[in-house]
Amino acid sequence: MAETTPDWIAADWGTSHLRLWLMSDTGRVLDRRSSDQGMGRLTRDGYAPVLNAALADVLPASGRLPVICCGMAGSRQGWAEAPYAAVPCAPPGAPQATRITCDHFDVHILPGIKQTAPADVMRGEETQIAGLLAATPGFDGIACLPGTHTKWAHLSAGEVVSFRTFMTGEMFALLSDQSVLRHSVQGPGWDDAAFDEAVSDAISTPANVAARLFGLRAAALLEGLSADTARARLSGLLIGMELAASRPYWLGQPVRIVGEDGIGAAYLRALQAQGAEVATTPAQDITLKGLTAAYAQLKDTTA
Repeated sequence: MAETTPDWIAADWGTSHLRLWLMSDTGRVLDRRSSDQGMGRLTRDGYAPVLNAALADVLPASGRLPVICCGMAGSRQGWAEAPYAAVPCAPPGAPQATRITCDHFDVHILPGIKQTAPADVMRGEETQIAGLLAATPGFDGIACLPGTHTKWAHLSAGEVVSFRTFMTGEMFALLSDQSVLRHSVQGPGWDDAAFDEAVSDAISTPANVAARLFGLRAAALLEGLSADTARARLSGLLIGMELAASRPYWLGQPVRIVGEDGIGAAYLRALQAQGAEVATTPAQDITLKGLTAAYAQLKDTTA
């Protein structure tokens, strides 16, 4: 139960999950909630009922709660499409949001960002970038946002100048769960040395990665390569190949990785080995900072 009725709601509505923060007007988190009712499980008329159910105990007796929402709820298949802003641009905020008034809520869905050459899009990560800029005013450098589709964004003067997306996380999932490598990489452990070596190999000779990937299967059959080592090598090869392609972003630039644990820690280790100037920041905290910045804009426009 929440401590008191919130003044507004921060929402990160992704493909697989909904994350909610119940917020005071001063920016204090009163409660946190989550649901597996992501965009991928909902039709357009399903969003309001999910929000009602998740916040049933804190609905106002009158009026509507402001909701600042980022993520896939604003996609073409989501609650309502929030059109992309085009780079170079500041991360879109409340003035650019798509507004939905329904039931007990006044919902503001933040837009994503698009790039035409080369073609690329992001939706949700722009709010993390807004949070990163709010947490580190004046930061000029690179934001690395690891995930299923990792983003590298060049930030300067408060704007996203350019960005590139790499499907490294999805490739890892497909190869480890659905390819011939699934027989060799299923294990709970990890091998740091194997990861480091694979990253270095892939950065040095990315053209050989496809052959090195099959080598994991062969080494398991012929040499008894452990699943822990094979899994670490698979991750290292894919991340190393990505770092080879994204070198123009991170080489000689300060890098902030959004995410401290798991895959964020792997990117940190890989970049440190290359001598990059790199640090991490917690992903959920940064998302909330971005949503809070958008709420501040909303208050300014309605004051």
